[in-house]
Amino acid sequence: MADQASTDCCCIVCINTSEVGIVEYLGEFQKYAEPGPNFFCCPFAYVADVVSLRIQQLDVRCETKTKDNVFVDVVVSVQYQVQKDKVFDAYYSLSRPDSQIKAYVFDTVRSVIPTMELDQAFESKEEVASEVKQSLKDTMNDFGYVIIQALITDLTPDQKVKDAMNEINASRRMKDANTEKAEAEKILMVKSAEADAESKYLSGVGVAKQRKALVDGLRDSIMDFSGDVDGATPKDVIDLLLLTQYFDMLKDVGQHPLTNSVFLPSDSGSGAVRDGMLQAQAMRR
Repeated sequence: MADQASTDCCCIVCINTSEVGIVEYLGEFQKYAEPGPNFFCCPFAYVADVVSLRIQQLDVRCETKTKDNVFVDVVVSVQYQVQKDKVFDAYYSLSRPDSQIKAYVFDTVRSVIPTMELDQAFESKEEVASEVKQSLKDTMNDFGYVIIQALITDLTPDQKVKDAMNEINASRRMKDANTEKAEAEKILMVKSAEADAESKYLSGVGVAKQRKALVDGLRDSIMDFSGDVDGATPKDVIDLLLLTQYFDMLKDVGQHPLTNSVFLPSDSGSGAVRDGMLQAQAMRR
């Protein structure tokens, strides 16, 4: 209420913008006091109260449970305003409009949320807010209040439920990560197998070419030797090559520092074994 000055029989009351004063005469409603200075006879007439025409907001916290028996805290923000042409109803019909609004919010939320599961409740906040707004609009209009908007600003389950939901989400993401990792490992194994097969193929091609070159070289050597030496046959040349390779092998084995074995023909006698050992010792020197 604004400042009030009084004389013997006249009172002046200033009402602020966006407000309406309720003027009573001996306890009975007389008129409205509009914004600005207002004059009336004291003490019979006076401003009983001032009603604000501004949009007001009321935050209502309500606890309820979902269809799958999860308790949640729902915060509903209701924006309402007194209708200028129904100031009388707004002031004299309800003594505590905020309590009336809370009661209807509780009733609506506790009748809508229990029909939904938790995930659906999160997805249908606009639907719940629309139900709350419609319920309040139909009721509060008779009392001179207009409901501007109703919003579900928060919907919070119990902390244990939140932890469980986070764990489920984390497990799902871990499963997807493991699937992707296994797929990547599979691709690596397939590529590695393809590379190994290609490597073995190329190695086989190289060995085949090497053996072909050796055979071609031996064939040329045999042909040249047979042409230079009279009476020599290809078999003689092959036997000579085998004997040469055999002695080269014995030389390489004997020169190795860790060699303690000598390979001899199976039909060799004890003398051949002795001679072979002596030859091996001589090679080491």
